[in-house]
Amino acid sequence: MTQSCAEIAGVTVSLDHWIDGRRVSSPERFSNASPIDGSDLGAVSAAGQAEADMAVEAASKAFPAWAALGPQGRLPILRRFAEGILARGKDIAAVESLDNGSLLMGNLHRMVPRAAQNISFFAEWALGLNDHVIDHEEVINNVRYDPSGVAALITPWNAPMMLTTWKVGPALAAGNTIVIKPPEWAPLTCSLLADIAHEAGVPPGVLNVVQGIGEVAGDALVNNPDLARISFTGSTDTAKIIGQAAARSITPMSAELGGKSPFIVCADADLDAAAQTVAGQYINAGQVCLAGTRILVEKSIEAEFLDKVRAAVSHMTVGDPREAATRVGPLIHPEHFARVAGFVERAKAAGGEVLWGGGQADAGGLYFQPTMFAHVSPSDEIAQKEVFGPVLTWQTFTSDDEAIAIANGTEYGLAGTLFCGNEARAMRIAERVVAGTLWVNCFFVRDLAAPFGGSRISGIGREGGTHSFDFYCDIKNIAVRKGSFGAAGG
Repeated sequence: MTQSCAEIAGVTVSLDHWIDGRRVSSPERFSNASPIDGSDLGAVSAAGQAEADMAVEAASKAFPAWAALGPQGRLPILRRFAEGILARGKDIAAVESLDNGSLLMGNLHRMVPRAAQNISFFAEWALGLNDHVIDHEEVINNVRYDPSGVAALITPWNAPMMLTTWKVGPALAAGNTIVIKPPEWAPLTCSLLADIAHEAGVPPGVLNVVQGIGEVAGDALVNNPDLARISFTGSTDTAKIIGQAAARSITPMSAELGGKSPFIVCADADLDAAAQTVAGQYINAGQVCLAGTRILVEKSIEAEFLDKVRAAVSHMTVGDPREAATRVGPLIHPEHFARVAGFVERAKAAGGEVLWGGGQADAGGLYFQPTMFAHVSPSDEIAQKEVFGPVLTWQTFTSDDEAIAIANGTEYGLAGTLFCGNEARAMRIAERVVAGTLWVNCFFVRDLAAPFGGSRISGIGREGGTHSFDFYCDIKNIAVRKGSFGAAGG
């Protein structure tokens, strides 16, 4: 008999899809193992064309009633959804940590609250969308944000719960129905999300979860012509494939992709704060698309700052992410470990100097040492390509122009970090760096109302606040000639 559920960290998790308000099993399965210790987490249902089509059909049938509720009608359901995420915070944190190797305490205290906020924030924001009126001399323009239809949401493995809800919140609040394709390397918390949505009263067909391998389940989903939107977070190469599918049906697509972000440190910066923040780039084993992986240091402070960074990194304990003292857990999968190790070995062969790290950590398995390369040319592979692991590069600059040239010298443009003691100088540099988000004297601070997205090959579109609804809605203008209805027009 095929296993339909698994006990994960003491939590019962379904291994099947969630389609039209019920669990659906597939004859095909894929194995799921914990990156912490390789333990078996169960054989997960693997969708094909039939399951993907079933989910889109269910979402299409549920769309009219969900859209008709309006933002006010959807609000109490989505509030209960957010409350349900918080209520099951310990379960979510434990399952996600075992499933993708992320820090347990980070999940519990940061990722789960943010996941709940992703739902409640956008549910509230949607209330004011259709109050937008533009007064013209001849007409009153009534700008409406109408639900677009069925949205396919394809999410990554490095923070599945948080990044999935980042899409789910505005999509549902806008009145769309959704089909979630979770990451095959960490699918389990999206299964929990379906349970929580059901318990909150999200109607059948409004939220669906279709698990499976990207090349099969993902391909079947994005090629469905009944989709109104496709939102993807992941690699640039996969985005190109999805984009081709979206183009065939002229389906609008949003993509948050990779990064090779600069981390610029000026001589007048708070060096202690900057050093601690550099060390923080190793969190989640460097599997963070926003991480500032290219450390650019003003030459005059290089020796002093290097000592401070080395000291800060010495406290980045590598080990079991469920332990409170751990700061760096495992890489997600053997294939990914080999990829990261390949980057490191090629950088060594190209003449890069390993300041620290450079190989497998003592914890064994999929654990990789926090690594820093010096003597790196801006054109070297290790300084150009996204490694997505605990691997940073160290470079210096002698002028702001040089720092900006190095910072902008890749194909990416997702994010950047700048530590500087002079506001005017900081703003001059920040304005010239190509990035969707540029943090100044801080890192990883997110306001859900602010725009978020990448430039160049780091993405298409912006999300956050009304920017999210610009994507998930069909925006319509109803232009009414002034005085055309007379006094009795109502």
